[in-house]
Amino acid sequence: MKWTTNITKVEPNHLVTKGYRQEDLIGTIPYPHVVYLLLKGELPSEEHGRMMDAMLTACIDHGVTPPSAMASRVVASGGVPLPTAVAAGILSIGDAHGGAIEKGARFLQDGIARMKQENLSIDEMATMLVQESREQKKRILGFGHRVHTADPRTARLFSLAKELGIASDHLALSQAIEKELQVQTGKALPINVDGAIAAISSDMGFDWRLGKAFFLLGRVAGLTAQVYEEQTKEKLMRKMFEADCEYTGPKERDIP
Repeated sequence: MKWTTNITKVEPNHLVTKGYRQEDLIGTIPYPHVVYLLLKGELPSEEHGRMMDAMLTACIDHGVTPPSAMASRVVASGGVPLPTAVAAGILSIGDAHGGAIEKGARFLQDGIARMKQENLSIDEMATMLVQESREQKKRILGFGHRVHTADPRTARLFSLAKELGIASDHLALSQAIEKELQVQTGKALPINVDGAIAAISSDMGFDWRLGKAFFLLGRVAGLTAQVYEEQTKEKLMRKMFEADCEYTGPKERDIP
């Protein structure tokens, strides 16, 4: 059995990743740029490199509020090694937490492809997408946030994308959808950080299937910090995330 890979060649005393010797990358190319290299196959331009750095940083941490941080700290409290507790947090990342980038990017990429095929404007496409989603009772991911009424990360990412000349159709469509959601629902559902990264990564030419990758690559650093704090600042098996629990099972009974 023989594997093929175009990622890294491994030989005695010799490592080549995407055509570059690793010793040449080390200390020369910033980590976010090497991530870009791994995912796209080429080193980024200065603009794309800065944007990659910004997107990963935007995912870095969100306190103990999300399931991933809670899971990591609860598992760490059991006295397990750091990688185990960090892995517990990563395992909690799915469609509801961290998955909006992937689904949002697919939605935007399909929308732009359809817009071009049907010769529609950005605004016309946004109106149709919101209307169809409401009729199908489907939520458009990447809009609204349970904590923020205006996600500060979105504003910074969009500003930088425009400054670097990266912002294009996908970002424009996301902003048009944001406006159309308010028109059709009467509610303010601002673009959150997931929606921002979905739009920008799409404008950078990334496949929507890499959506969760941006979140994972950024958030693993925050989860590591959460676990380390739990292990060094708190007692094992401490009480945390307590909630009132009402038993709704069978009444107490004897064994027949």
